Parts: sequence; C-alpha cells; structure tokens
Amino acid sequence: MTAKASERSGLERFLGLFTDVHAGEGTTALLLSLNIFLILMAYYVLKPVREALILGEGSAELKTYMSAAQVVLLAFVVPYYGRLVARFARMRLINVVTVFFLSCLFLFYVLAQFKVPLAIVFFVWIGIFNLMVVAQFWSFANDVYSKDEGERLFAIVGFGASLGAVVGSRVADRLIDTIGVYELMLVGAAVLIGQLLITNVIDRREVSRRTAKAPAAAAAAKPAKTSGTNGFRMVFQTKYLLLMALMLMLLNWVNTTGEYILGSIVKEQAVKMIADGQANGLSEGQLIGDFYSKYFTAVNVLGLLLQLFVVSRIVKYLGIPWAVMIFPMLSFTAYNIIAFYPALMAVLAAKVAENSTDYSLNNTVRNMLFLPCTYEQKFSAKQAIDSFFVRMGDVLSAALVFVGTSIFTLHPRGFAAVNATIVAAWLFLAWRVGRQYAQLTGEQAQKASAGAPA
Repeated sequence: MTAKASERSGLERFLGLFTDVHAGEGTTALLLSLNIFLILMAYYVLKPVREALILGEGSAELKTYMSAAQVVLLAFVVPYYGRLVARFARMRLINVVTVFFLSCLFLFYVLAQFKVPLAIVFFVWIGIFNLMVVAQFWSFANDVYSKDEGERLFAIVGFGASLGAVVGSRVADRLIDTIGVYELMLVGAAVLIGQLLITNVIDRREVSRRTAKAPAAAAAAKPAKTSGTNGFRMVFQTKYLLLMALMLMLLNWVNTTGEYILGSIVKEQAVKMIADGQANGLSEGQLIGDFYSKYFTAVNVLGLLLQLFVVSRIVKYLGIPWAVMIFPMLSFTAYNIIAFYPALMAVLAAKVAENSTDYSLNNTVRNMLFLPCTYEQKFSAKQAIDSFFVRMGDVLSAALVFVGTSIFTLHPRGFAAVNATIVAAWLFLAWRVGRQYAQLTGEQAQKASAGAPA
C-alpha cells in the first residue's frame, strides 16, 4: 500500500481525499469527470431554450403530452441504436451518435432564423438527447473501467455530472438575456464539441495505457462481439437487467409523483400566505419562484457534498448491495413523513434529502450496476433501461396524478401514502438487484481466479 501511495502523482493524492485512487488513474478519472461535466452543462444550457419554446408556442399541458410522445419515439429509437452498437466499434458509435445530435442543433438554429415553429420537435429532441447521450457516456465509462476501478472512481466521475448541472444553469441564466434564446443552441453545440474531443482523448489514452501495461493481452484482444439483439429483448431475456429496468421505472415513478406533491403543497402555501397577508407584497408566482430557488440551491449544494465526501465511502464500506438500497429506504421514510405531517418545512426537508441523494449516491451506484455486464449490455440494454423504462416512470406518474385527482380526489397526503406503497416494491427490487450484482461479480471473480496462473 505504501509503495502504491509513493508512486501517485500530486493530482492522485489530492483525489485520494475523496476516494481510493491508484497510481496512473487520476488523469483518466478527471477527464471522465470533465466529460460528463460538459454533457450536463450542455443540457442545462439548452433546457431554458426548451422551456421558452414549449411555453411560448404551446402550453404547460403540451409539455405533459410531449413527455408521453418521447416514450413512443424511444420505442423505435432504442432498437435502432442497438443496431448501431452491433455495427460500429465503441468510439465510432459514440462519434456518430454525438455528431448526429450536434448536427440537429445547427439545423434547429438555421430553421429558427426562418421562423419555423420548433417547440414540439425541440422538446422531444432534447428529452431523447439527454437520456441517450448521458446513458452513452456511462456505457463508455463502464467499458473503460473494470469492476474494481469503477467502484472506486465513479464517485469522482459523478461529481462532474453534479457540477455540470449547476454551472450549466448559471451560464444559461447569464447568457440568455445577452445573446438570445436561439443562440444558446450554438453555445450548447460548442460545449458538446469539446466533450466529444475529450472522449476521443480518453479512449486513445486508455488503449495506450492498457497496451503498455499488458502488451501481449492487448495485441491478442479483439473488438467485443455483439449479437445485434434488440435492447428491449436483451432486457426481458436477462433477469438482472429486467430487475434493474423495473427498479429504475419505479424510482422515476416515485420521484416524479414526489415533485407533483411538492408543487401542490408549495402552491397551496403561497395562496394561503397571500390570503393571510404574509406575502410581503410578493405575487403567487414570486413566492413559488423564491421557494424553488432555495430548494434547488439546497439540493445541489448537499448533492455536491455527498458526492465528494460520502458516496465513495458508502460503496467502499457497505458495498453495492447495501448502497443500492439506501435511496429507496430514504424515500420510504420521506413519504411516510409527508403522509402523516404534510407541513411545508417537513416536505422541504424530505425532498431535499431525497433529491440530493438521488443526484449523488443513487446516480453513481445505478451506473456501477452495469460494471459486471457485457459490452453489448452496457450499450444497447443500458440505453433501453435509462431511456425507455425511466421515461415510463413519468408516464405512470402522470396516470397516477390523473386518476388521483379526477377520480379519487386525492390530496398530497394521499399521494404520499401511494408513493410509500410503491417505494416498498422499489425497495424489494433494489434488494434483488443488489443480490444479483453480488452473485455476478462473485462468479466473475471465481472465473478470473480459476484462469489465473498458479
């Protein structure tokens, strides 16, 4: 251990404050963190464009309908992506997909100059872009790292995602009044170009590093074989993948419904404050905006701190099977509190704890779950899970809200009780996923040990 520590660079010793970093790992970990930082920054630069277009040309109701449209489109896009996985090598796949999304941004900008309505198309496009490009990055990171490396270093990589969301929002806020709405498309495109260049640098660096480390093995290595199996079929045919898909679908169902619960309570509180003369001259919209600005700040700050100082230690000392269960256990507690005590401050505390954990620990661990998967599962099946199944959670939440408000007239407490019930099923699935992960990684370790020279 001392020998390893003495070989580490200054960067690696600094990163060692947050997780266990070995000699030679620091630069790639930092580059991967910068990579996902730029992806999330680009997305949050483009989000205000989406809101400006969909609310300017359409309505809030249209946003709900378009979320359902994304699910329908993903049912066709995901199988096509699987064919690309089977056809292209890793970096060519990433380059082709990213350049496609880049080209769309330039096309949208040109069409906007001719006053072509873009609200619906851009809303659906950015939803698919966010799901597919982020999932593709984590597929790449899973393929770059081994199980041991990923469990140690994904905490650093995940920090880039948390920071990118914060910085992207601030950049959009500063630039939108200065350069305009459509020009943010070009800013987002420029950020994505930088991200793509870094991805190619990482790929070349890791190939060179592994070749230098084991030249004989690298020379004998062949590109990963793919079956061309449909991503959806792969999920339904593999127990581990299906459990993950259902777990993440329930997770997003609960989280989206939770945001509805919070929004309902915040609006009710704002109306009450105005009626009681406690608004200090602020309008309903200003009161709601003020609450959410504080809420998002608390979530982002706490999420960053958890990502830096807590995530890697939970994974190291508790392991993935326990780490994957922490978030649903926290959500179960949060919605039981809301069901019995739906006061605004209690809801705020519960949702800040839940979302900050989601953006840090949960986001990192859910991507670690793919470490023992095959190359094709990491790319094709992960796209199906992270896009279609996750978005299905939004559809289920919309259906629950519609039924709960139109038929059963549920109040926030009632929705919280329903959410707690769904979380119980989610917790059971998380337990099953953790057991499957331990079994898969244990089997791989046994095979590696059996194949190792005596």
